[in-house]
Amino acid sequence: MEHFDFIVVGLGHAGCEAALAAARMGVSTLGITLKADRIAVMSCNPAIGGTAKGHLVRELDALGGEMAHAADQAGTHFVTLNASKGPAVRATRVLCDRDAYARIMQRTLAAQPNLSIAEGEVAQLLATNGRITGVTLKDGRTFSARCVAVTTGTFLQALMHLGEQKSLGGRLGDAAATGLSTSLQALGFQLGRFKTGTPARLKRSSIDWAACEAQPGHEHPKPISLKTARSPFPLQPQLACGITHTNDATHRILRGNLHRSPLYQGDIVGRGPRYCPSVEDKVVRFASRPRHTVFLEPEGPDADLVYPAGLSTSLPADVQLEFLRTLKGLEQVEVVRYGYAVEYDYAPPTQLKATLETKAVAGLFFAGQLNGTSGYEEAAFQGLLAGINAGLQVKGEAPLVLGRHEAHGAVLVDELVTRGVDEPFRMFTARSEHRLKLREGNAELRLREHGHRVGLVSAAEVDATRARQRRIAEELGRLERAGELQTLRRPEVRYATLVPDSPLPAEDQEEVETEAKYAGYIAQAEAAWFRRSEATDTWRIPDGFRFQAVRGLSTEARERLEKAQPQTVGQARRLPGVTPAAVGLLLVHLKRTGLFHVEPQV
Repeated sequence: MEHFDFIVVGLGHAGCEAALAAARMGVSTLGITLKADRIAVMSCNPAIGGTAKGHLVRELDALGGEMAHAADQAGTHFVTLNASKGPAVRATRVLCDRDAYARIMQRTLAAQPNLSIAEGEVAQLLATNGRITGVTLKDGRTFSARCVAVTTGTFLQALMHLGEQKSLGGRLGDAAATGLSTSLQALGFQLGRFKTGTPARLKRSSIDWAACEAQPGHEHPKPISLKTARSPFPLQPQLACGITHTNDATHRILRGNLHRSPLYQGDIVGRGPRYCPSVEDKVVRFASRPRHTVFLEPEGPDADLVYPAGLSTSLPADVQLEFLRTLKGLEQVEVVRYGYAVEYDYAPPTQLKATLETKAVAGLFFAGQLNGTSGYEEAAFQGLLAGINAGLQVKGEAPLVLGRHEAHGAVLVDELVTRGVDEPFRMFTARSEHRLKLREGNAELRLREHGHRVGLVSAAEVDATRARQRRIAEELGRLERAGELQTLRRPEVRYATLVPDSPLPAEDQEEVETEAKYAGYIAQAEAAWFRRSEATDTWRIPDGFRFQAVRGLSTEARERLEKAQPQTVGQARRLPGVTPAAVGLLLVHLKRTGLFHVEPQV
């Protein structure tokens, strides 16, 4: 039996980040995947980033993750979403060469010291006395480990739907993982059922691009990763995308064929993502809308494939072709691969600690779509955090638990482990009470110290960030002393106009201006935050705390607290069924028994 410190089961976007993080921390790591040539494949859209997702990618990069760097190398179309709005909601989105992204990530894993890759299907998780000890593969091979992360994406008991056709598989061309669900249930884990979908892939040369609205990327794009050299950039040929729309004819065909949709026939029992519905679901839920926007995104400079974002469907192939040809520019379109839906098992994330370690089995971590999330970016951030905390546990060091005031990724994890999910979870900036502070542009300033502490950010890299922090602070101080800070806070005043000969780099100038303009809003928001008692996120509850001992709690509150095992009073306060009165009783008990502890705000 071969031994590793850490095993990662599944090498999608979560698994890649988990494996790389632990290996870079000096932990011997094994990544297990069904097929090595399918590592990091973009199963759905060929893009990284977007609203809130771009924030997650920047945060992941600041902590020492890999996704942003790979996206820069494979990027063919860079845009800033919400560019006309405030800096807090602006987000980078990178369309990638789908095949290049996977190749780049595969090469990165193959070259990483301390990381081995094995092909096979994990059939059983091994545990003794409540602690993980290893895994057994379907072919009989067994590997032992001190920690294991399960990052299986949409592959657990996966069933694909294309009209009336059903087939086992977590992705077209890939088999399902059929044994691991049973093993998880045997260890006491609850599983649920979700679904996701993907649109048809269109033949690029069959589209009338002149009939579509052109959507060019940035003329002079900037890298999203701190690791990427600013020149030469970009590294791939840049592509234009197109925009078209559904119409009355499209909607008539969709409504006329709902009886052939597995979603409306009841064949699909798993719940899908509310924020990314299938096109047949859109025409039912938003019946008053005359059209829906469709983004035509080429899958690479040399690929004759186009991803029509906004047209996910599991309708039969003949219906898909019929409604596609009603769209402007797609009248003669040819379909290379039809859209389909995937149902899969997930594990409700309230079974996890804030470190993403399971409560039931020590040393076992869950990350990615297994936790009920949707999206590459949400998965990758969880994978990075799971890999970091597994590595820290192996090394006997304190875990990394980020506060909601530090990162959108921390909000993502806290929402999952505290509130749980009843549909595939997608991150939005609106979920964060500190969103004015959690901007793409300052992710480095917020998080790089954490990345350095855990061993993923070098001394030179963190020194560069510290120097940037000093430059920004010094300039804000100079503006204050010169009486110019109040002037800069006016909406119409730009820093470059106020200080035309500034020696600061462009990104530092932007951050100085943003800090100046947001200072008053942030102060108001912070005051409101404390008034709402959300500072209770820093009020720790001891591990193993017995909520039955809190006198006066209702049966519902006690049961929910016992099941969730919140680690802070803030987490307890956000649990459904836990009232302000229950939180007050909990605080009284913690103070009376001397267990009350406040973590300092950073």
